[in-house]
Amino acid sequence: MNFEHLIQINDPENPLVEPLTREQLWHGLLHRVENPIPFLPGLESCTILERQANELLRELDFGPATIQDRVTLVETDWVRFAIVPSETHAGGSLMISIEEPEPGFLFLRFAYQTTLASNPNSEERAYIEYVKSAYHQSDVDCVRLIRSLAAGILPQ
Repeated sequence: MNFEHLIQINDPENPLVEPLTREQLWHGLLHRVENPIPFLPGLESCTILERQANELLRELDFGPATIQDRVTLVETDWVRFAIVPSETHAGGSLMISIEEPEPGFLFLRFAYQTTLASNPNSEERAYIEYVKSAYHQSDVDCVRLIRSLAAGILPQ
């Protein structure tokens, strides 16, 4: 299954939305890379196993399950999380891109690639819609956490 959506970060036409700079948004995404615990419910710990200039290998401990993911990034542009396939997990990826179609208008694009069926039956379709909804809510929470970080409120 491939699934993607946009979340608008800045809207210069709406004074109720506190604007963020591209750098603040990038800093929030880096925080998600270095300390994913506030961003991933159920995550107990994260260990960085390897670090290179624009790539990290992490081990994510969710208690009953442990997975590894490889994080690649291009500064102030995008970050990609790719789960390393294993006996217990088939893999998948999430790419988060910063988009700025016009000055002052910032968006985050969340693009998921999973091993879920491409042509699902009706039962699988309901499950896939549930997964999409969970991904979307997680991404809304991610933006909320990034806004908190930009405001100087550090998540636990």
